[in-house]
Amino acid sequence: MDAYIYGFALNLASMPSDPGVETSELAAAMVQQFPADEYPHLAEFTFDHVMRPGYDYGDEFTYGLDLIIDGLDTASLTS
Repeated sequence: MDAYIYGFALNLASMPSDPGVETSELAAAMVQQFPADEYPHLAEFTFDHVMRPGYDYGDEFTYGLDLIIDGLDTASLTS
């Protein structure tokens, strides 16, 4: 959990965005560095999620944390 929290915060802090720049604009600039034919899953995620209006990377934190907690709960039930 500690690694996830630290990693998420570090990733969020190192994102190359300026105040007022929309996430979709940032994603469009970043996806140009990774050709869709070489990185199809990244392209799909970017176009289907990140570039949609209202997407907020910070919202992903809770989703990931819930996955970790659910996995720990499942592991504790089977051991």
